[in-house]
Amino acid sequence: MSPTGQWYGRTFVSGRSGSKQIALTYDDGPNDPHTLKLLDVLAKHSVHATFFMIGRYVQQRPDIARAVAQAGHVIGNHTFTHPLLIFKSAAQTRTELVDCQQALQDALGKPANFFRPPFGGRRPGTLRIARELGLRTVMWNVTGYDWTTPPAAVIESKVEHQMRGGDVILLHDGGHRALGADRAQTVIATDNLFRRYLDQEYQFVTVEEMLALSRQPSAAG
Repeated sequence: MSPTGQWYGRTFVSGRSGSKQIALTYDDGPNDPHTLKLLDVLAKHSVHATFFMIGRYVQQRPDIARAVAQAGHVIGNHTFTHPLLIFKSAAQTRTELVDCQQALQDALGKPANFFRPPFGGRRPGTLRIARELGLRTVMWNVTGYDWTTPPAAVIESKVEHQMRGGDVILLHDGGHRALGADRAQTVIATDNLFRRYLDQEYQFVTVEEMLALSRQPSAAG
């Protein structure tokens, strides 16, 4: 299922093509220790990102979720258990989203405003339920294919070959099967991507900021 396809309902996939904005997004956390290591890299470069968290891991490590929020990053709903929602009933889908919202509420004092379906799997009903819960569905148009834990250089190359500007990039700070997934190469790749693209005057923003920027009238023409 293409993350950029809109056959199943409108989602936010990317900003303005060719712009200098990039939104880094990380799925499947919170995860010890790599989410915390990623926070150090983001802080070093004064960059904010968007983290789509799994509710059951938020329950297990609310301290990491709070550290992400306190550092100024945006946190989104990635369901409670990370199922493929195209195979779930409307009631099951709603429960997944509601339970994740509650985990975020308990850990952070507020629920999420954004939602990303696991594996990118969604149907019109999935998006309708998200809207009813006040969630904006966010996909991506660039991925580093880092869930298979390739070397950092491979992750960087995958991202570089897809970049057009105005991109929402999918990376992972955790793993959906269990806490403790090794994301060391993603942390290294993130640091190197900053060095590459900040030197080219790209601006790294959160999904929330990119949405706001994409609504502004174009300065061209």
